[in-house]
Amino acid sequence: MGVAAAGDMSEAFARAQDQRDELAPLRREFHFPQSKSGETLYFVGNSLGLQPKSVRAALEQELDDWARLGVEGHFAAKHPWLPYHEEVREPLARLVGALPHEVVAMNSLTTNLHLLMVSFYRPTKTRYKIVIEDTAFPSDSYAAASQIDFHSRLVGFEKRDALVRLKPREGEATLRTDDILAAIDRERGAIALVMLGGVNYLTGQLFDIATITRFAQEQGIVAGWDLAHAAGNAHVKLHDWNCDFAAWCSYKYLNSGPGAVAGAFVHERHTRDASAAAQLPRFAGWWGNDPATRFKMRPDFTPVASADAWQLSNPPVLALAPLRESLALFDRAAIGKLRSKSVALTAYLERLLAASPVAKRMHVLTPTDPAQRGAQLSLIIDGATRETSHRLLERGVYCDFREPNVIRVAPAPLYNSYHDVWRMVTVMSEVFS
Repeated sequence: MGVAAAGDMSEAFARAQDQRDELAPLRREFHFPQSKSGETLYFVGNSLGLQPKSVRAALEQELDDWARLGVEGHFAAKHPWLPYHEEVREPLARLVGALPHEVVAMNSLTTNLHLLMVSFYRPTKTRYKIVIEDTAFPSDSYAAASQIDFHSRLVGFEKRDALVRLKPREGEATLRTDDILAAIDRERGAIALVMLGGVNYLTGQLFDIATITRFAQEQGIVAGWDLAHAAGNAHVKLHDWNCDFAAWCSYKYLNSGPGAVAGAFVHERHTRDASAAAQLPRFAGWWGNDPATRFKMRPDFTPVASADAWQLSNPPVLALAPLRESLALFDRAAIGKLRSKSVALTAYLERLLAASPVAKRMHVLTPTDPAQRGAQLSLIIDGATRETSHRLLERGVYCDFREPNVIRVAPAPLYNSYHDVWRMVTVMSEVFS
């Protein structure tokens, strides 16, 4: 961890950085929560992003159209409801590095993981294992374990060792790419699916998605990714990296509201080749059917040749409206510029913490290499408790506490500033002095 120069520690330096930041005006597009201390320092966008100010009007537009038009809103609303999910297709594709027909906004994250695993986790008696990181978000563990349990009853493999949990080396907090590849190689004949988080929720580690995907596929293994903490945070290129599938939520870095509609990616090689698509099992629903025959109301399912084939139901208009507004802000910024600011802002936070009184009682779980992390530092601080996080909140600092003593701080580049970071470290230094 680098140490800040004396000039970096000054408030004047932080304000000067904000003056030079071309993305700084985007901050004004968001609502910040109120706090007892006045100004809020919001560093928990990795749990729930802030509300874009345009969301209220967007929702009111849909409510007005519903009141005014009734069912005709499917065709005559300002944003017609029938093809509403098309409104977010291209911006979502730009955000995750996909072709437009490879993405769809639908359901929630874990629901999408299950729907995708129906197609891409196809175990046999000899190749049945799923690889995840040991500190995967619990929902991923539940989903993988329940898929294993379900299939083991049908296929007849031993489920006891079917979930491979990757752990760091002794004394280390994060996984080395070489160790991930070695673990895959050791059991390459028994692994059916590698499904890691693009960015680990606890440590903030950004995995080498391209390298891991390529290596897994060379061993005949499907590679899928949970991008809950990567979408809108890291600069991912799902199509170019040849990932088989991915899913993500939209309420964290994508700022689309609590329980927001999620997203899914399926590489076009699984949908555009008719023979390959025909071999994929899937759970079908009306909205996954080819639009050309959907309203002929036939009982036979004809999957559309895109990620939409996994879409079960019609678009949730009131849930998609906030996502549409948020993605418009990402388009204004461009993910490449956001990533550059994120790298700089997180490095600035790292330098200030290293030079602060907190440093002597702090250990950082997150990798120091900017290429291996997103907009997050996970801090182990001696004496930190949930009560400590409440003390920070009383001072206007929103950050996330994880048992037993981890404080996650996420400087989101869409709305956090250098001055936010400077003030937050100042408050932390006072609280932990």
